[in-house]
Amino acid sequence: MALDGLQRTVDAVIPSSTQRGRKVKVNVVRYADDFIVTGASKEILEEEIKPAIEAFFEDRGLTLSKEKTRITHISEGFDFLGQNIRKYGGKLLIKPSPKSILSVKSKIRGIVKGNKQATQRNLIGQLNPIIRGWANYHQHVVAAKTFKSLDADIWQLLWQWARRRHPNKGARWVRKKYFKTTSTRNWVFAADSLEKHWDGSQKWLRLQVASDINIRRHTKIKAKAN
Repeated sequence: MALDGLQRTVDAVIPSSTQRGRKVKVNVVRYADDFIVTGASKEILEEEIKPAIEAFFEDRGLTLSKEKTRITHISEGFDFLGQNIRKYGGKLLIKPSPKSILSVKSKIRGIVKGNKQATQRNLIGQLNPIIRGWANYHQHVVAAKTFKSLDADIWQLLWQWARRRHPNKGARWVRKKYFKTTSTRNWVFAADSLEKHWDGSQKWLRLQVASDINIRRHTKIKAKAN
């Protein structure tokens, strides 16, 4: 790929980069054609690392985007691949970025509002891949509170969706029609499935709950594999 060798280019600059007699640590984190470079010194990044990367791009007929390139302190944070990376009181936390959260909420809202006459089963079928895919992507970062917040917003949307379909019915009737009760949860947005359990009882097609996706941490891999 076009960016293969970027880590070696940065490593070649580091030996001449020292701060108070110590070697400055500079790391490249890359996914496909997106990457970030971290370093302990803003001056080193601006004066040595950035020019080296620009030369690396020029050798391959590429240009480093001025709009997308900026040097910022970790305490201010930055977004990368839909996630926000920032230090809070000395502790590094990675969370879903505000832009990513707004994007998934907008997508879900559009599906709900665009399917006012759809069956509950059809609506769930459209929402589940979106919710599950987004939550699975962010399950490796600090996202538990975000998942719960997303679930609350989705619940409000679906409750409004259900109430508007039956303006002459009371809240209790609407709840009984669209929401099930399980041993662990009272409000489960679910519809009868087309399938049956082995004992003949009705299966449910349930809405994916984002907070049901377990948080799991990534295992770091070595960048020099390429």
